[in-house]
Amino acid sequence: MSEATANIGVVGLAVMGSNLARNLASREGNTVAVYNRSRSKTDELLTAHPEAEFVPAFSYEEFAASLTVPRTAIIMVKAGAGTDAVIDELVRVFEPGDIIVDGGNALFTDTIRREKAVRETGINFVGMGVSGGEEGALLGPSLMPGGSDESWVTLGPILRTIAAVAEGEPCVTHVGHDGAGHFVKMVHNGIEYADMQLIAEAYDLIRRGTGKTPAEIADVFAEWNRGELESYLIEITAEVLRQVDAETGKPLVDVIVDQAGAKGTGGWTVQTAIDLGVPVSGIAEAVFARSLSSHPEQRATTGALPGPGDGFSAEDPDAFIEQVRLALYASKIVAYSQGFDEIRAGAAQYGWNIDLGKVAAIWRGGCIIRAQFLNRITDAYAVTPDLPVLLTAPYFVEDALSRAQDAWRQVVSTAAAAGIPTPAFSSSLAYYDGLRAERLPAALIQGQRDFFGAHTYRRVDKPGTFHTLWSGDRTEIEAEDTH
Repeated sequence: MSEATANIGVVGLAVMGSNLARNLASREGNTVAVYNRSRSKTDELLTAHPEAEFVPAFSYEEFAASLTVPRTAIIMVKAGAGTDAVIDELVRVFEPGDIIVDGGNALFTDTIRREKAVRETGINFVGMGVSGGEEGALLGPSLMPGGSDESWVTLGPILRTIAAVAEGEPCVTHVGHDGAGHFVKMVHNGIEYADMQLIAEAYDLIRRGTGKTPAEIADVFAEWNRGELESYLIEITAEVLRQVDAETGKPLVDVIVDQAGAKGTGGWTVQTAIDLGVPVSGIAEAVFARSLSSHPEQRATTGALPGPGDGFSAEDPDAFIEQVRLALYASKIVAYSQGFDEIRAGAAQYGWNIDLGKVAAIWRGGCIIRAQFLNRITDAYAVTPDLPVLLTAPYFVEDALSRAQDAWRQVVSTAAAAGIPTPAFSSSLAYYDGLRAERLPAALIQGQRDFFGAHTYRRVDKPGTFHTLWSGDRTEIEAEDTH
């Protein structure tokens, strides 16, 4: 058996796990135990990185024996049954007070279930969102741990050593108990879907409207990345658009099949939002856009469906590009606002005390949606922690949206007239106008529901719940309050 010398361990040594282990080992004060089901992965890591001075283990018993108390292990395996299997093995060899951390992309309800089961053994279970991909895992990710307060005492100092740093602060915070960390990571990924779809729509509009090449559009995005849209996703968009395929000499973006993949977290975000009654229309349209792209057999070939007769060409390309930039910024505000609305609703539903300002702060570095823009969100929640709708914060209303809304409307109307699909731009604008509306047509819908299902309605002029006798004399009666 190994001597207990490691203060942290990693189980699962594929790319993400290996990189996270290397990150941990590179920080002063950490000694890292490593274990993988297949020994070859462990041997490869030890051979490639002797400088890390890993403590290898080749059984769960040996892994547990190599860890100092309280034993702390981060699981980096594929979400699902594999995670449950590893948890069972660790529970078998760990003791009360030890800590098991799931760093995979688990569904938060699975994390709630696992935390409850593991807690009964006296062992702490932590679901932790990890964002930043392979590079982030190695150099500094954004970390979103849930779990108990007791586990955070041990885990917090370790995670602070490996997290990305933004504005001088490590991008990690104790999000909340049981499934809170994975919930917040799920919403992060949903916002990421929306952000990527909005960028893709902006690219499509510019290319169709101005005839610029991908390389020329890369220059546009690079310029945008020096202003208020500065972000990791804008940065890498320019890099992707500049890439030339070595085999054909064409822009790589023109060689890639136009079918976008997904791993499920975007869909989880939308499904959960529906359950919580929170509109996340921009995120939903981004998920649906990927679904549509992945069904070429359903997508009409050119000319199969009628559309606008003439092609679209912007009269003033530079002015049009600026309109698209502003529309992108405004739609981005909506996506983040909807995401934070969902986090607030989830916190209320599941009893989590989530600090939305701290969530925005830890997303400023390391994660995929890191952006200058997140400073504005952090500031907004610092001023008004219980802000009901993020996009109503003074900065967004007085500066961003007041500047952007005319361009936003012009871009959406231009795209519709030209037959260019902009589902995320369009739905974001519709949501914005829904918030602005003094009265929505939902009154008619409630009347229809009362007609066919006696679902009742409330009135604007007096309290109570009412039903019209539609199949009788159509008089109104007071009904039992179901609200």
